[in-house]
Amino acid sequence: MIVERLDHVNIITDRLSETATFYADLLDLEERDGPPHMKPDQVRWMYDQNGIAILHLNSVDFPRKYDRNVDSGAETGAIHHVALRCTGFEEVTSRLDARGADYKINDMPSSGLRQIFTSDPNNVLLELNFFGE
Repeated sequence: MIVERLDHVNIITDRLSETATFYADLLDLEERDGPPHMKPDQVRWMYDQNGIAILHLNSVDFPRKYDRNVDSGAETGAIHHVALRCTGFEEVTSRLDARGADYKINDMPSSGLRQIFTSDPNNVLLELNFFGE
């Protein structure tokens, strides 16, 4: 078996609309309904520019096949952060500034990488990676 790529990240939230808007506004992800059997008021999927659903956003009351305790809004537990490869460093920092968001920048010139660390409305830590910008 070979892992080809990360398929998606699932975030369970009590702030579904706000979370979807955050990812749409900050990262230009497209908000869409999930599959037809999932209610739009419980599920929003966020698609990248290639039409791939990389984030599955579920309300806390969405029924799950494998359920476990989740404290929506708490820090991300054993998962430290979710990393996304991005473009448009200056545009993203401008969007964060406009939101009054807290973020940190990490520049690594030796590898041509600039990073932005910020949290979404559910306190999920994001590592936004920009290569060659």
